[in-house]
Amino acid sequence: MLVCHCNGISDRTIRRVIRGGANSLGEVRSACGAGGCCQSCTPAIRKLLRLETAQTERDADTTDRPQSAASA
Repeated sequence: MLVCHCNGISDRTIRRVIRGGANSLGEVRSACGAGGCCQSCTPAIRKLLRLETAQTERDADTTDRPQSAASA
């Protein structure tokens, strides 16, 4: 899905940048250019930041849990 129409940046690109370490709108903008022109896409970028951050936290929760005796 195209998120930043001015620069032709898709949600996949933005998600990849976030997974690569971009933690703010400014960092996403610096990494891929999304949100750098008219800024009408900033709400969508912020939503992707929230979603990806939440997913990363869920993934960390799963990997940090000790294994049960049944799965060991």
